[in-house]
Amino acid sequence: MGLRRTVVAAVAVLALAGVVTGLVSGAFATAASRGLHASGLWVDGGAPTVAPGTFDQPPATPTPSSSPSRAGLPRPVLPAATASRVPSADAVAARVDAVDAQEMGGRFSAEVADLRTGEVLYRHRAGSPAIPASTTKLLTSAAALSLLGPEHVFTTDVVRAGAGRIVLVGGGDPYLAGRTPADGAPAAASLPALAAATATALRKAGTTEVTLGYDDSLFSGPAWNPRWPAGYADQVTPVSALWVDEGRTAGVSPGPRVEDPAGEAARAFAKALEKRGVEVTRTREAEAPASAPRLARVTSPPLEQVVQRLLLASDNDAAEVLLRQVALAADAEGSTAAGTRAVRRTLDRLGVWPDDARLADGSGLARETRVPADALVDLLRLAADPDHPELRAVLTGLPVAGVEGSLRHRYTDEASRAGRGLVRGKTGTLTGVHALAGYLRTQDGTQLAYAFLVNDATDDYAAKLWLDRVSAALSRCGC
Repeated sequence: MGLRRTVVAAVAVLALAGVVTGLVSGAFATAASRGLHASGLWVDGGAPTVAPGTFDQPPATPTPSSSPSRAGLPRPVLPAATASRVPSADAVAARVDAVDAQEMGGRFSAEVADLRTGEVLYRHRAGSPAIPASTTKLLTSAAALSLLGPEHVFTTDVVRAGAGRIVLVGGGDPYLAGRTPADGAPAAASLPALAAATATALRKAGTTEVTLGYDDSLFSGPAWNPRWPAGYADQVTPVSALWVDEGRTAGVSPGPRVEDPAGEAARAFAKALEKRGVEVTRTREAEAPASAPRLARVTSPPLEQVVQRLLLASDNDAAEVLLRQVALAADAEGSTAAGTRAVRRTLDRLGVWPDDARLADGSGLARETRVPADALVDLLRLAADPDHPELRAVLTGLPVAGVEGSLRHRYTDEASRAGRGLVRGKTGTLTGVHALAGYLRTQDGTQLAYAFLVNDATDDYAAKLWLDRVSAALSRCGC
């Protein structure tokens, strides 16, 4: 394969995999390399595994866009659909049925539809509500994007509460960071930036000594969902409108969490202030006066980037914060109960919430949630609809099979490897529950939306393997 053809093919695969979507500066090269390896176009010390000519086709004519790209952000990139006909339902069903589901046990529900036309190509118990596990995050994210808009940002403020008194006010930023993000890391508001701005404002006022209050009253209700077992304490932090690094003491999840996220955030902020020459004599919980003047503020990245980061890593903590933000956006109190009601009403307004579905949290940890596969497919199709560009991050945030996020280390056996770089999906995993919902590009250029929900699996590993294999089988479809 000549150099020019290799480059064209590489670009094609990156576009198909969507790995350029939502990536920040410095992370592109790593993700692109993984994408090329996953698709077989880049093999260390060997020849590509993709047959020459696979991607040789006339270049598409660029389509003018009526809306310019937002400054500093690439346009969302989705796999290009090149097929003009709808696949055969019989051929799609044959692909699914050929993947043995007996070994995993339990039962599954599924739907596959043409992403362009919406024509349903495969159904199996698709209307029966099932435990969706972390595919619930698709619902939470879509509701947040619909109510708040993809450009919405979350703020963390410092206000003056009197002579020598300041208050750190949490605004429900799920990714407020304790350190300045390193080059190549996801963008985030940080305590060091907030401390620097606060110290500058205090010095201008001639103040070098303060008492620090902290206000996390934006959210209400229990910080811990009573439907979560105590054993989930390493999976999610008690929800707070003010925390740093999601309250993770080791910086990873699963992992240990702080018991008082807001208090820990305030103590970290006090240390950051002291490094900048401001002495903090006392730190305590406080309520910021409504009329208190603002000294400093940091803002999160736009919501679409928050959603992309959340979906890529299947982030329970961020999902639960977004659930509270959905409640507030619906003019309700910032509680879990109000959040689940607001998500249901928002999705019902969008036409994708069935009457018999139930929602118990924002992350999918609660087993009481029940959602049918066809509702997830309807949501994915809505996110691809040109009339709903505000929902596009629901698609662009999906991990790429074998490349990134929660799908990076999957699709490794011979029966699923074909899906690497071509399948995008949101995973869902609880004991006995495994799910995958997303979209893919078939061998003949069609885009398919799909949702597979496995409940009561007797072999968890076999269930996960079945999801990889059945979605990979669809990606090989010349249907």
